Amino acid sequence: MNKIELNSDTLPTELVDLTTRYLQYLKFERAYSDHTVSNYSHTLISLMTFSAEKNLVRWQDIDDTLLKQWIGQFKREGLKASSIQLHLSAVRGLFKYLVSKREIAINPADLLVSPKQDRPLPKNLETDEVHHLLSFIPESDIEFRDKAYMELFYSSGLRLAELTGLDVVDVDVQECMVKVTGKGNKQRIVPVGSVAINAIVDWIKVRPSLNKHNIDALFISKLGNRLSARQIQQRLKYWGQKLGMANTVHPHKLRHSFATHILESSADLRSVQELLGHANLSTTQIYTHLDFQHLAKVYDQAHPRAKKSN
Repeated sequence: MNKIELNSDTLPTELVDLTTRYLQYLKFERAYSDHTVSNYSHTLISLMTFSAEKNLVRWQDIDDTLLKQWIGQFKREGLKASSIQLHLSAVRGLFKYLVSKREIAINPADLLVSPKQDRPLPKNLETDEVHHLLSFIPESDIEFRDKAYMELFYSSGLRLAELTGLDVVDVDVQECMVKVTGKGNKQRIVPVGSVAINAIVDWIKVRPSLNKHNIDALFISKLGNRLSARQIQQRLKYWGQKLGMANTVHPHKLRHSFATHILESSADLRSVQELLGHANLSTTQIYTHLDFQHLAKVYDQAHPRAKKSN
C-alpha cells in the first residue's frame, strides 16, 4: 500500500483531501499496518458519506451531535461494542490530527462516550499443548522455517506484524535477543530463549535455498518473498490440525500463551508489559485475570476446605 487513494468521487473534496492526508500520516509517519489503514479508511468514508447527506462539506462543520447520530446507526444495526469502539478510534485519531494541523479548532470527538463492552479474556494454550505443538522434528526447508518462527512466537511473545517485519540483522544469536519494531514504529529489544535461537540458527542455514531475490527478510516464502501474515496464519492452522491439537492455533494465541505462562511463573506485570511492548500497563493487566484463574484452580485442587461437599 504505497499510496493512499480513496474511492470517493461523490464526496466533498475538502473532506476527502484532509482524510487522505491523515491516512498518509498513519501509514508513512506512524508506520500503521496496511490492514489498520484500510479499516480506518472504510470507517472515515462512512462518516464522510453520512456528513455529506447532511450537507456538511467541511470537517469544521461536524460536531458531536452529528457524530452521535452516526454512531447511533451502528447501535441500531446491532453492531458489537468492540466494533463501534474501532470506529471511534479512527474518528478520534482523525480529529486529533486535524486539531494538531490547525485545520479545526475543537475536537468534537472528545465529547463522545465509548460504549461499554465485555472484554473477553484472551485464550491461550496450556504448557503441555505448546510443548506438543513445538515437538515436531523439521525435515524440509519450509518446516525448519515454520519451527523457527513458532519457537520465536512463544519464546518472545511477538505480534504477528512484528514477526513478519523482522530482518536477519534484527536477530542477535550470540546475545540471544531480537530487535523488534512495534506499534507506532517504536523499537524494543526482546530476549529470545535458547531453544528458539537454535531453531532460528537451523533455519538460517537452509534459508539461502529459498532466498531467490536476495532479500533481507528473516522469514521467506516458497517464492522467495517476505513471508506474509496470512501465510503464517495458514501454516499455524495447518500445524495445529496436523498435530491433532484440540484448539485452533493462531499467532495471537501463542503471544497470549507466552504472556500468561511468564506471568504465572514470575507475577512480574511490569516486565511482561515491557516484553509485550504495551504502551499502557492497563493493557497488560488483563493477564492478571488469567493468572487469578490459574491460582484459583490450584487452590480448588489443593485446599482441603475449598471443594464443595456432595
